[in-house]
Amino acid sequence: MKRVLALGVLVVAAVATAAFAAQTQTASARPSAGSLVGTGATFPFPLISKWIPAVDEALGIRITYTPTGSGTGIAQITARTVDFGGSDAPLSPDQLTACKGCVVIPWALAGLSMPYNIPGLNGRLRLDGTTLANIYLGTITNWNSPFIKRLNPNLNLPDLRITPVYRSDGSGSTYAFTGYLSEISPQWKSKVGQNTTVNFPTGTGARGSSGVAGVVKSTAGAITYVDAAYSITNKFQFALLKNRAGGFATPGVRGVTRALCDLPARVTSLSQLKIVDPPRKCGRLAYPLSTFTYVIVPTSSGDKAADLRRFVYWAVTQGQKFGPPLFFVPLPKQVQGFAYREIKKIQS
Repeated sequence: MKRVLALGVLVVAAVATAAFAAQTQTASARPSAGSLVGTGATFPFPLISKWIPAVDEALGIRITYTPTGSGTGIAQITARTVDFGGSDAPLSPDQLTACKGCVVIPWALAGLSMPYNIPGLNGRLRLDGTTLANIYLGTITNWNSPFIKRLNPNLNLPDLRITPVYRSDGSGSTYAFTGYLSEISPQWKSKVGQNTTVNFPTGTGARGSSGVAGVVKSTAGAITYVDAAYSITNKFQFALLKNRAGGFATPGVRGVTRALCDLPARVTSLSQLKIVDPPRKCGRLAYPLSTFTYVIVPTSSGDKAADLRRFVYWAVTQGQKFGPPLFFVPLPKQVQGFAYREIKKIQS
């Protein structure tokens, strides 16, 4: 009897040990991957900061990302001092050549807001592209300008000098904003143009999204361009922008989604992702200052290739669910399809 009892105890112990081992193996079954370092665009940083712990949890990949601006992101990935770069502007042909085998993959989508600091304003400001261009050209200098009053007949606009605030560093947000102004204003297009850095005729410069947000917060009369997440974080009021259909739209999920109405059913190039100043058919809710933002990855990524593929694929699929609370819109299916094809080009 004692022998049978002892045998039973041994069997139970063996089963318990096996069960513990199985649990331990399951707990450690998450792939043990490496780490990836990136830098660049500040525009998507609120979203990327949500991705970082989630990617570690889901894939075991530790992500470090420093929001230094699109210009720095492009420069550092070109020099291969980081594993990936972030940019709100697609690479120019010369930049793509200099990057020596890079893919540019859309991985987030949102609107640029136009936050302002007008003390005591009794309602929401309305602006259009022509007025914005003239503010940044320096031809409209006061908030009680008749051109602004015409758009805001019910607001008590103060006799307050306007301080246009712009990005002093290389910025994809500047690229999107100046692209919008170039679409709207022939004068802006000929005098200033579109680029990640331009010679703004007037105003105050600051580095990064947090920099321009800080200037607006501390300067009565200031206005700037920054992604909607920064306006939300800083509790700014931001302008309603007039679109081609005559509506005054906001950079929320609905407004940015409506701006996508002219995307082709199959996306085959980055040039098809230009969505600023969408056509009249997109409707009165379409936000006219919407933009994609991109990750830049070398196609030859050595022993980091597998982790880069997994991370970027996760970002354009599961990572999209983190966007809407920050006013980032999940990527449309045809844009995801383009991203998948580009991700496959990342090889060891």
